This record gives sequence, structure tokens and C-alpha cells, in this order.
Amino acid sequence: MRILFTILAFITILNVSAQKTRITTSEPDAQILVNGEKVGNGSYTLKLSNKDCYNVRASKPGFLKYEVTLCGKKAGPQAPKTHFFDMQKDDSEIASIQTDQANVDFEIIVNPELSVDEAWKLVYLIVTDYFDAIEVSDKETSYLRTAWSVQSFLQNTIRTRMIIKLANSSPLTYKVKLNSEYSGSARTSVKADELYRAWDRVLRKYENVIGDFSTRLQKK
Repeated sequence: MRILFTILAFITILNVSAQKTRITTSEPDAQILVNGEKVGNGSYTLKLSNKDCYNVRASKPGFLKYEVTLCGKKAGPQAPKTHFFDMQKDDSEIASIQTDQANVDFEIIVNPELSVDEAWKLVYLIVTDYFDAIEVSDKETSYLRTAWSVQSFLQNTIRTRMIIKLANSSPLTYKVKLNSEYSGSARTSVKADELYRAWDRVLRKYENVIGDFSTRLQKK
């Protein structure tokens, strides 16, 4: 009987002294994930084993992602009793808009009153209104491609370029495409093609470029 009492007392002591960390987020609907598994929204009490560490993440669409490693007493630096994620909006989303104009070919039929030379000159002028560097420009084949323009954010890198090519010579028609891609990490090299994916958003400074092609090439 004495042995049973001792065991029960020991279990009680363990339960009382079990380490816990209260996790909260500034966004009440932000998801909290522990070791990749969703455990709650906005707040969660994590029970820590003495010998284990836990990866804790907080995420919400349109906000930066946050993560921290919390450890039990014997596994690493002891976790605090509380941990607060002060979540900030994703600066790459603030600087961009969602659009159906990204990574799509648009056919622009040129005003027939414009000559081929006039149309190509206008194409060049429109492009240089938005981009500093042109990588390829061939008037004979009516092909133009800008160099990638890169902008880095806290947790993202965005690269943007334009490609213009001849779609039809009669009537004179150009295909115009605005490539917009993201890496999901800051300071990604523009040359790391394998790290970029098509983005359904464009930086605000490019939001009117397709409209400019339509307007300026279709009027005399």
C-alpha cells in the first residue's frame, strides 16, 4: 500500500511540475502548428517533454510566417512560460496586387494607321517606361525581352520581366507577356531559376503596363 501511495504521489508531482508554454498570436485567427500539425488558432498551451524540442509556427494568409523552437528542460534552453507571436503583414503583398494579367500572353492588335516602325518604336517606349534594362531587342523579328527586375522583401523575392513578340503581321499583332515570379525567401539570386515559381500577383509599379500596351498601340 505504501509503495502504491509513493508511486501515485510521484505521478502527481510530475503532473504538477510538467512544463507548459502558453503560445498566443496577435492575429486571433492565425494558425498555430506544432511539428507541422495544426493545434489551434490564436492560442495554444504546449506541454513539453523534458527531453524533446518542438517546432512551433504561426501563419495567416497575407502575413509574414513566424516560427520558434521550444525545448524541455533537458533538451535545450528551457522554454519560457509564454511565447507571443507579434505578426506583421507580408510586405510583398502590400506592394503588389492580385491579377489575372500575370504570366499570360495578351494579343494586342496594332492600329492599322501605325507603320511597323512606328509601332515598334512605341513598344520600346512603353517598355522603358517600366523597365531599366532590355536584355534582347530584335526589330527584324519583332522580339523584345527585358532583363529580370528584382525586388527583395522580408520573406520574399519577386522578379518581373516583359516579353513582346510578333503574333501576326497582318493585321500587325503583338503578344505581350508580363512574367511575375516569387521565391518565398528574402535575397534570392535572380539567377536561381529553380527557386522561383509563377506568382498570381504583380508589383504595383507594373499593374498598368498591359493596359498601356492596349491603349497606346490601338490609337493613333
